Amino acid sequence: MARTSKFDQAQVHELLLQALETERGGIQIYTAAIKAAQNPDLKKEFKEYLDETRTHEEVLTRVFQQLGMDTEEQSPGRAVVAHLGASLVAAIEMAMKKADPAAAELVAAECVVLAETKDHSNWELIGQVALKAKADYADILKQAYEAVEKDEDHHLYHTKGWARELWIQSLGLPAVLPPPEEVKQVETAIGASRAEQSRDDMLKRH
Repeated sequence: MARTSKFDQAQVHELLLQALETERGGIQIYTAAIKAAQNPDLKKEFKEYLDETRTHEEVLTRVFQQLGMDTEEQSPGRAVVAHLGASLVAAIEMAMKKADPAAAELVAAECVVLAETKDHSNWELIGQVALKAKADYADILKQAYEAVEKDEDHHLYHTKGWARELWIQSLGLPAVLPPPEEVKQVETAIGASRAEQSRDDMLKRH
């Protein structure tokens, strides 16, 4: 694929600031979500994601060191990401305080989906930069992207499945728990779509 010299390095800088803040917020969100989780499989999953998110933060911290960036540098965009992360933690804590445990678990799953949607987008964009930026910049980002990409796909698609099935269960309808995405070890958007389509067949087998 052809590289371009017209990418906006300042905006790449901003993307990395937001990505690091997203990972830091994710650590706090998963810490709260683990407390809200009632299903033992979901709690186990969130604990694994928390550990992986801590690793992702470490990966980005190394990127900052390699690029000579300050991990504590602030920007308006980073401040927004921090605010959103804190709001999701507050939402989980609110649900745990005011709602029944099943409802709080569902809120936690939805909050994780919201956080992981941003996180997944960050890494997709970092992957795009790795393909098109100058070689020295690209190699650093490419190594980070390849170390994290698979985890990010897993986090987003599996948690979306959990949120969907918990909602279905709350409606009094037959749910597939763990969700099809978990059973089939989904790691792509196409795989997630196929897994969701297979849920009726999975219900018939139970």
